[in-house]
Amino acid sequence: MCKYFRKILLLSGVITIGFSQAFDGYTLFTPQIGLMAGSVTYLMDNDKNIIQSWQHENGPASMAYLIPGEEPGLENTFLIYPFRVDYPTMESGGVGGGIHCLTWDGELVWEYILANEDYQHHHDVEPLPNGNILLIAWEKRTASEAYAMGREEIDNPLNQIWSSAIFEIQPDGNGGAEVVWEWHLWDHLIQDYCPDCLGFGVVADHPELFDINKGDAGAASGPAMANADWIHLNAIDYHEEWDQIALSSRYMSEIYVIDHSTTTEEAAGHTGGNYGKGGDFLYRWGNPQNYNRGTSADQMISDQHSINWIPYTYPGENNFILFNNYHSGSGPWGESAVLELELPVDENGNYYIEDGEPYGPQVYLWEFEDDFFTAMQGGSFRLPNGNTFITDCDSGYIFEVSTDGEVVWEHTESESNATIARAQKYAPDHFDNSSNELAGDLNGDGILNILDIVNLVNLVLAAEFDSLGDLNDDDTLNVLDIVILANLILSS
Repeated sequence: MCKYFRKILLLSGVITIGFSQAFDGYTLFTPQIGLMAGSVTYLMDNDKNIIQSWQHENGPASMAYLIPGEEPGLENTFLIYPFRVDYPTMESGGVGGGIHCLTWDGELVWEYILANEDYQHHHDVEPLPNGNILLIAWEKRTASEAYAMGREEIDNPLNQIWSSAIFEIQPDGNGGAEVVWEWHLWDHLIQDYCPDCLGFGVVADHPELFDINKGDAGAASGPAMANADWIHLNAIDYHEEWDQIALSSRYMSEIYVIDHSTTTEEAAGHTGGNYGKGGDFLYRWGNPQNYNRGTSADQMISDQHSINWIPYTYPGENNFILFNNYHSGSGPWGESAVLELELPVDENGNYYIEDGEPYGPQVYLWEFEDDFFTAMQGGSFRLPNGNTFITDCDSGYIFEVSTDGEVVWEHTESESNATIARAQKYAPDHFDNSSNELAGDLNGDGILNILDIVNLVNLVLAAEFDSLGDLNDDDTLNVLDIVILANLILSS
């Protein structure tokens, strides 16, 4: 039985539930027409009414985000917008370079630019609960540096290799931001080609490190010019409870998890942090050829985007969901799919792997395929009611599906050549947070227990509503809320 068609035994019998209605929410998206043009970010309700919009002089690098303000309410949120700067110092697909923080009315609060001789922001950013922002960057390294690390070949005319770095920036209160934490892939490499070079070792014995000889170091041409784009990270996500960061590499067809609890010094090494591994990979998945524990037959994903954890209390909580661009086929034609996978992880965020074996899982928990395809970008997010929100980028098509694959909401951009990197849906009250009441505490005793389940069952059977019992924020009380409440009680 599919995980999200659950059965729960009530006094009145066994009730089986499914999902067939669109989640009530506001969709945030930024259509793009051409690389150099400006753009507009829209916030749209389920009836296609535009609730708010933000005008930008520069086109998007990826998707925009809404973050809460000091006061509750949607009108007090801020827009985080990653954009393409006019003169990038390194250029390949998804190039960005700038981040704007805008008020609800479009006023600039702060700006951060990362486009210099050493680093160039590209693709995604990730707002953190503390108001800081994580961002992805290319890190320029010379051919000489790469050869000293044991790289066998540099096959681009720039004689460079662009590694990857993650920076955490904090608004400085003066219209800018400053770096407060960083991680560099270059500190976590291994190779088995050059015994006299740095990082020599047995690759298969160290899945926590990346083999510097995997993948091409860029190309003689690209979207704009020759490049040295090696890893091509395209998405970043954060797990607050575990203090972990997830990354997606298109060129390596692999996803990674690293520890964010480290100091910058610990992140450059192999010890320290909550998990004792410094900045080494805590987990990786999708293509075990990259660490010599599999063949092409073991590759699970290809050119994927939009890696993210399913949030706590959502159906599938703590699982990964991603947009697999080439689920079948190869460039420029193929079929895409949305995949959900259950991670080999305990409740504290510790991942496990069998000796000599690749990281699991070997099968998807859930997948959605329905004759859609985008070669670039694309997105998928789980919604509180169990539906999944999907973006087909190069078709400018956003749609929402139930767990059984029914399309329950959709929107296509009217401009035929418009693309949408990714879209996200927020509940109307997502940023209210004005109540100190405990969600699920229907008897008001300050704790969650069986008495709250009894009260919730009675409300469901009587078709009555209490917002404290609406744990999936779908504006109705049903068996899914009972299941979520039961899980909350058991987990506590």
